Amino acid sequence: MNIKGQSFGKMIAALRRENGMTQLDLAEKMGVTDKAVSKWERDLSYPDVNSIPKLAEIFGITVDELMQVKSDAKTNSKDNKFSEIISIVLKGIALAMGIAVVVLSFLNTIDTESAVGMLGIGLVCLAAERFSQKD
Repeated sequence: MNIKGQSFGKMIAALRRENGMTQLDLAEKMGVTDKAVSKWERDLSYPDVNSIPKLAEIFGITVDELMQVKSDAKTNSKDNKFSEIISIVLKGIALAMGIAVVVLSFLNTIDTESAVGMLGIGLVCLAAERFSQKD
């Protein structure tokens, strides 16, 4: 069976069926409920990290093989591009506000209240950009 390229849940379900087990059979061997196995297979939850070796042993595979799950690279790639665009836009707005205040100050065409407001908008954009980062 080719288990690579599947989600963890689909892999568990396929391995369980391949070994002729029901969810209840696997649950009893793992010391959990059949509801827990059902959640694993639907990718709603995952087994405790300490039970992964036992799960691999039950299926007769290595832990490394068990952990070879499909990554959602396309979604992550799109999310990353969107996040990068938002980050650039927020930084651009902040930079534009700062430059506008400097230029308008040199031209003596901006009052203090407007300048502070524009700088405040720039700072809010920088703060929003910083808080949106997934560090």
